[in-house]
Amino acid sequence: MFNKETYIERRAQLKKLVKSGIIILFGNNEAPNNYPNNSYYPFRQDSSFLYYFGQRRDGLVGVIDIDNDKECLVGDDIDIEDIVWYGSVDSVADLAAQVGVANSAPMSSLRSVCSDAIAAKRKIHFLPPYRHDTKIQIMDLLGIHPSKQKEAASVELIMAVVKMRQVKTALEIAEIEKACAIGYEMHTTAMRLTKPGLTEKYIGGQVDGVAHSLGEQVSFATIFTQHGEIMHGTPSYNVLESGRLALCDAGAENAENYCSDNTRTFPVNGKFTQRQLEIYSIVEACHDYVLDVAKPGVLWYDVHMEVCRMMTDRLNEIGLMKGDTEEAVRAGAHAMFLPHGLGHMMGMDVHDMEGLGQNYVGFDDEIQPSTQFGTNCLRCGKRLQEGFVMTDEPGIYFIPALIDDWRAQGLHRDFINYDLLETYKDFGGIRLEDDILITADGCRFLGKDRIPYHPKDVEEFMAQ
Repeated sequence: MFNKETYIERRAQLKKLVKSGIIILFGNNEAPNNYPNNSYYPFRQDSSFLYYFGQRRDGLVGVIDIDNDKECLVGDDIDIEDIVWYGSVDSVADLAAQVGVANSAPMSSLRSVCSDAIAAKRKIHFLPPYRHDTKIQIMDLLGIHPSKQKEAASVELIMAVVKMRQVKTALEIAEIEKACAIGYEMHTTAMRLTKPGLTEKYIGGQVDGVAHSLGEQVSFATIFTQHGEIMHGTPSYNVLESGRLALCDAGAENAENYCSDNTRTFPVNGKFTQRQLEIYSIVEACHDYVLDVAKPGVLWYDVHMEVCRMMTDRLNEIGLMKGDTEEAVRAGAHAMFLPHGLGHMMGMDVHDMEGLGQNYVGFDDEIQPSTQFGTNCLRCGKRLQEGFVMTDEPGIYFIPALIDDWRAQGLHRDFINYDLLETYKDFGGIRLEDDILITADGCRFLGKDRIPYHPKDVEEFMAQ
């Protein structure tokens, strides 16, 4: 937790941005796995609650009465039975004081806070909920059905939170650097251990263990698979085979719940084939291009589209694509190979603030999301600002089902060499991903140590 002045300042700024009404920020509750007392899922506090109230205990709600300049931490104190099982914890009043909140109250008081505000026709601001227990709580307090809550959420509050959280302070960047240090250990562990005969599940478990032993938890479910063409391929019991590529997409949360997110693709036996190197070098060039051009004032959408053009040019050179690059990209033919966006914002959420609504987080009045296949998965398109943290993650994938589907429909035959593409159905996929900070005049890698990604460096590291 940061010092209490950090949270006092954040709430003061939030009040200025939202201007009037009552803000209710719901913290999260425990999430049992298969019966009530088996809290197998590790507790994770809501990120916006963390940002403004800093406390990680379950069962808390932050209330900010803007008009009366009053703040309150709402929650019930732990009873003696829980103390027997889980140990003593600070009272809600103590938790409030630690983050500069003068008032605390039991959870039962929240109903009267809401009913009084409704009776006085005061605006109650809340963020779009994503957990079902919070949706039920909002329905009980405000009478809004869960199916209507996303639309009823406060746009003023969403915009204020996005404005504040999207630009990372020096304190936050330092925490992300710590998460990246854990991510380095996760990925280099995967590269050291990978060899034919082990299972994806084994390597994935070792990667997760690093995150849990050095930080809070993984920042998302670890992806480790020989089927890199599957975007979210979780580790299976499949045995690693010589000649295949392994794709590892993994990240950590550090003690302050800031995230890292990296991807590496490497040969199971430690040596790239010539065909693998041809595709890998294209992804590598696209990845490194981003580092040269990302800077304040540049549209992230433009960076994405330039990467698509570069990729199309290079795929033309090896015969997998054909025709005019500009026409091919305009038509969306490149999405056969890159069906996702170049990268997303990152912070306390690995896809930072995405639950608040992509139109508000990654886009704005200047640019809105595309509806074209592939480009519609670009999570952010707006102009970069100093202090943004972005992921740089181009990839090339050979997805048999997509190849068959487009070929059967006759899509983009002027731009895709389907006969040659057929011979790549067993290839898998390649993605390279790093976390970058937008600086005053460009960008830089986050994390002190660089996870090997240039082919020679990968092979040398795996040979150790």
